[in-house]
Amino acid sequence: MIPRPLHAVNEGLAFLLELLALAVLAWWGAEAGDGVVLSVVLAVVLPLVAAVVWGLFAAPRARIRLPLAGVLFVKVVVFGAAVAALYALHHGRSALVCAVIVILNLLIATMDRNALVRNRA
Repeated sequence: MIPRPLHAVNEGLAFLLELLALAVLAWWGAEAGDGVVLSVVLAVVLPLVAAVVWGLFAAPRARIRLPLAGVLFVKVVVFGAAVAALYALHHGRSALVCAVIVILNLLIATMDRNALVRNRA
C-alpha cells in the first residue's frame, strides 16, 4: 500500500480531475454547438452523461460493480473524452498535461488497490 498521505492526496486529485473532466466536457459542448440552443444542450448533456456513467460504473459506491478492468475502461473513456475535448478547444499542451496527470493518478490508485487486495488475501 502507498503511504496514507499520498493516498489522500491522490484521492483528492482524482476528485479534482473528475470535476475538471465534467467542466471541460461542458466547455467543449458550449463551443461545439451550432447556435445557442444546441450549445446549451451539449454543455448540459455531455457532462451529465459522463457523470451518470461514472456514477453507475466507476464511482466508489457505483450502482453496478465492475471488475477493475471495467472501472479503468470507464475512467479512460471519460478522461479520454475530456482530453480530446481540450485538444479540440485548441489547448494541446493542457490536454497533454492533463493526460499525463490522469495516467499517473490512475496508476497510483490501481497500485494502491492491488496492494490492498493482496494484504486482505
